[in-house]
Amino acid sequence: MCPDCEDFLRTVFLLGQLALYADTSHADEDFVVSVASSLAVSLPEPPPGVFPPDGDPDDGLDYPGESS
Repeated sequence: MCPDCEDFLRTVFLLGQLALYADTSHADEDFVVSVASSLAVSLPEPPPGVFPPDGDPDDGLDYPGESS
């Protein structure tokens, strides 16, 4: 696996684990906010193939009831 792919996957995994922790009853909210923002900022470029090649990052997602 390429180094960037490994970093991306590890960071996404850590964000997921943090989200699970944040959902517990005794979660430290200050810790969650600090670590989540640090992890999000440290995300490397996503590996090739994660997003569609013709996707526009500024377009956003279509939500139910909305048309493109």
